[in-house]
Amino acid sequence: MATATSCSTNGQESVEEDTNEDPGAAPYGNFINYYTFNPPENRLSLIPVTLLQDLGYRDGQRDTLILDVGCNSGDLSVALYKHLVPEPVCTEESQKGKVHLLGFDLDEQLIQRAQQANPLPNNISFIPLDVTQDTQQLQDYLKQHSSSHFHLCVCLAVTMWVHLNHGDDGLLLLLSRLASISQHLLLEVQPWKCYRNAARRLRKLGRSDFDHFKTLKIKGDVETHVREHLEKNCGMEFVQIFGETTWCRKPMLFKRR
Repeated sequence: MATATSCSTNGQESVEEDTNEDPGAAPYGNFINYYTFNPPENRLSLIPVTLLQDLGYRDGQRDTLILDVGCNSGDLSVALYKHLVPEPVCTEESQKGKVHLLGFDLDEQLIQRAQQANPLPNNISFIPLDVTQDTQQLQDYLKQHSSSHFHLCVCLAVTMWVHLNHGDDGLLLLLSRLASISQHLLLEVQPWKCYRNAARRLRKLGRSDFDHFKTLKIKGDVETHVREHLEKNCGMEFVQIFGETTWCRKPMLFKRR
């Protein structure tokens, strides 16, 4: 496994951008071996195990719904669930007041892997979905659980890929859609250097550049742009930052006003 560089190392890139075990180029971020070079514990070490309780959930009287956006092969989804729910109920009985997690990704092969390896099928579900095209399946899931929103939406290292493939408008639409169906949103935004290196990896393999890379107006301090959009246009309020990952990213928590 490659070793991540420190965020304080001047001029050096993190393992995602420069690694002895190059992950290759995945135009939509759908790396087939993502969790071998960014294992779940890199993020979970920053997230309190009491997060759901701290946010006012887990009262035992109602379901708590978690959404994992761009779940890849589901490794982080499962690890996150076990992190937040130390003793998950594995049977179909007594599901009222339990925690349910729905993970989705646009890569159907990754979703098949997630479904096959899922150790908690009564608590965790995986579906193929391109959130930039359709959200009906999410609405159906909420209706199934008699809820108008997900209590916690987790979107980690996804925004850049939507941004590169769908432009500024696509990024803002994604944020608006997630905010509209979330009570709390945990967001990890890739810094601008990740954009440059994603484009470099693509060119290195002789593939065409991302359609929107050279025309993006939201660049530089992407994190600030994202935060301002959520606060000014989406009715969200910034709560806190959960430290900083070894890849120099700051998981940010927002809540609906």
